[in-house]
Amino acid sequence: MSENKDEALTSFQSITGIDDVGEAFSHLEAADWNLVEALSRVIPHEDAPLTSPHPILVPEPPARNAVESTNGFRPPGFDEMPGTSNASGFFAAALQNQNQNLNLNQPHIQQRFPTQLTSSINLDPASSQNNNQNVITFNIHFNQQLYQLRLPSEATVEQLKRKIFAETSVPVCRQAIRGWPPSKASDAQQLGTRLCNLDLSPENELILVDLTEDGFMDTEQDEVTQRVDKDFTIFIQFESDPPLTLSLPGRMTVQEVKMNVFDIKSIPVRHQEWTGWPNGCDNDTTLAQSGIGLSHRFAVRSTERSAPTNSNQHNAFDVVTVDSESSTDEFEDATDFNNAEYIFTDSPPAQPPNRHLIPNDTDDEISGSTQFVENYKARYGEPCPEFFVGSLENAKQLACLRSAKERKLLAIYLHHGKSILSNVFCDQLMKHESIIQTFKEKFVLYGWDMTYESNKDMFLSSLTACISSNASLTARNIKLDKLPAIMLVGKSRQLGSNCEVLSVIHGNIGLDDLLTRLIETCEMFEEQLQVEIRQEDERAARDQVKAEQDMAYQETLQADMAKDAAKRQKEAAQLAERKRMESERAEEDARRESIRLVAQQSLPQEPSEQETGTSKIRVRKPTGDFLERRFFINNNLQDLLNFVTANGFLIEEYKLISSWPRRDLTAIESSQTLESLKLYPQETVILEER
Repeated sequence: MSENKDEALTSFQSITGIDDVGEAFSHLEAADWNLVEALSRVIPHEDAPLTSPHPILVPEPPARNAVESTNGFRPPGFDEMPGTSNASGFFAAALQNQNQNLNLNQPHIQQRFPTQLTSSINLDPASSQNNNQNVITFNIHFNQQLYQLRLPSEATVEQLKRKIFAETSVPVCRQAIRGWPPSKASDAQQLGTRLCNLDLSPENELILVDLTEDGFMDTEQDEVTQRVDKDFTIFIQFESDPPLTLSLPGRMTVQEVKMNVFDIKSIPVRHQEWTGWPNGCDNDTTLAQSGIGLSHRFAVRSTERSAPTNSNQHNAFDVVTVDSESSTDEFEDATDFNNAEYIFTDSPPAQPPNRHLIPNDTDDEISGSTQFVENYKARYGEPCPEFFVGSLENAKQLACLRSAKERKLLAIYLHHGKSILSNVFCDQLMKHESIIQTFKEKFVLYGWDMTYESNKDMFLSSLTACISSNASLTARNIKLDKLPAIMLVGKSRQLGSNCEVLSVIHGNIGLDDLLTRLIETCEMFEEQLQVEIRQEDERAARDQVKAEQDMAYQETLQADMAKDAAKRQKEAAQLAERKRMESERAEEDARRESIRLVAQQSLPQEPSEQETGTSKIRVRKPTGDFLERRFFINNNLQDLLNFVTANGFLIEEYKLISSWPRRDLTAIESSQTLESLKLYPQETVILEER
């Protein structure tokens, strides 16, 4: 049942494009693991849920690496790009898998097949592609919580913000969203911008910032401007080399970063494949615009492959060369021999088959190991044990230099072409299924041919360096009539980092004895490892507790630092706002004083009480106090308004009202005289706020 559920889950995700395993699992649970019903819930159709009794053949989707970019980037939405087969093809394939687990002989199922199959499956590739790509998922991070929203690609930024408001209760006017692609950050600030025009991935990580009434601002464009002058610490992990650490300015582009890697590692830019750049980055994007943190990690691998050498051609010839102690048998220029047009008067004599598996005077261990495996399979055929290809040191590391739970024994098979036991040992014992499985499960098997003295000496030197001089001496003392032989090497706690020869199995042995010796050595070795395994478990448990404590401490520390940073930023914003308001207030006071001074300087000279043709004007202030001044009756209304302004009551803020008849003097033409306005010999007017 669990296998059927796994198949149903895989088919459901392939058809619907839902990457979230939890969401897909919930849909299938709601449908009681009926794939057809679950698909009908997610991809509704006009007809009833479809079921198909017949398998439908669909083409294979294209390989993932067929759409990868050559400059090391993957295009946005790469993981959800459709193949040549559309969604309906995957739908049919899933139905085919599902129908294998359904009882199709039920009458009510058979009645629905003919009509529902054609009406429910969408065979239009364009529409099928839209089904997979017209929904965008947003993971909104706010107040240490995650809100997942799904919107169609044709939705606008405003619709996204309204949906965020429904989830977080943060009003649209106070929402600042970070995490948009750098090249589209300005477009994302427009509420009418459609999501499909922002170069988004099928799933996006966004950060919501609440613009509080205190004036706290955190716009992404301001952050990019600030990050240009900062230094970024880049950690680059290569395939086999140690990590590289670079400190680069924020204005440096991605292309310049790649050139730096080329200068240091000699990997051409066209062969650099990077992992870790955010979506939307290209070679012209700066580090400040890319969206990475001030400390970021990347992985780089080289796609360049070394050209094949002529050693393969020589190796192929070595398999078919004659085996003789004479120089003619060791003739290396096989290509010239095969291409020459020799005319023989007599047929060449028949040559005996090769006895060696590694040619004489092999250059290094790796090439010798490669030729050993190839020639062993060519001579003895399948089945054959799985030999490790590489150096003896690498084989030792794979078997012995690992944790106690993963450690294996190193089995070194020593072959000799002149031994009469070789053919029987390889054709019968080494081909037996039990022997092959034992080597595969319990050992790392390494093979070497000691037929030629040059190869033997090179291997014994390597054995001395990798294992010990005793191991080399043991291998040297094995007599020809005991070869082939198997040396079993292991590492235990008592030996520290050194290895030792635990057992030597000679070729003059039967199948049962060989299997018994292998198993006994394994059991003895595993008993020695039990103490070390317990110690490793205890150490791992202590390390895990320490790591959890360190992680909790770091999380608490980061939270405190974030709170302090937010508090400081908020205080800075409040201080800036207060300074701005004080500055505006000072400017306003200066402007009012300037208007008052101009009005005071423009006032005519006040007449004395003895002069005739004057008018006494009293102005009642909003506080109830009075202002009083004498004017000539031929003075105009503007002089009265200037008098009021000179006392601090700007006409733009106050209006002057005459008592009888009641009228707004500030709305009358200011060039009229007091006499024409009947404001003599005395009059009381009122100041009112507008």
